[in-house]
Amino acid sequence: MQVLRNINLTIEKGEVVSIVGASGAGKTTLLQILGTLDCPDSGGIMYGDVDVTRLKERELARFRNEKIGFVFQAHHLLPEFSAVENVMIPALIRGEKQDEARRRAMELLDHLGLANRSEHKPSAMSGGECQRVAVARALMNKPMVVLADEPSGNLDSQHARQLHELLFTLRQEMGQTFVIVTHNEELAAMADRKITIVDGKSSE
Repeated sequence: MQVLRNINLTIEKGEVVSIVGASGAGKTTLLQILGTLDCPDSGGIMYGDVDVTRLKERELARFRNEKIGFVFQAHHLLPEFSAVENVMIPALIRGEKQDEARRRAMELLDHLGLANRSEHKPSAMSGGECQRVAVARALMNKPMVVLADEPSGNLDSQHARQLHELLFTLRQEMGQTFVIVTHNEELAAMADRKITIVDGKSSE
């Protein structure tokens, strides 16, 4: 079964792009391919001058860790670790020293208004706080792009709006690139570009 067909997409540095469409249209599949979690049957995926479809498995895992951040609908924080420890994980996987990783993680939590929650475990934080920790974790290795799949889908309207505003603040302050799959019309409309997927094809 062919899920995506003839997708030709360019995303510029510092751009916020939303991807919308009906359930089953191929939005999440596209995000997984962009995130190197799935491999397309044909074509290429270029990050700068690197075609990631040509990387070997170990090279690809390293590229994904260093260059791509992920935020999912569920925050996927490890329950046995504190907020700061969860944020540190991508840097520790990369081989960064623990002291330096903690310093960077604390900077991000402070930037996201969570410095006073840094030693709390996910069970002691609200859904909105957990999702902000997940955003900090996605930013830990200073990725080229953050890919977000329904990032506010599990939040109430107030916390969803706060998360949306946060993403655009990060773009303004850090020049961060975001690609966001969403059913939230408010978030989709805030983006620089809205890409609609219909029957595996994209349009703007």
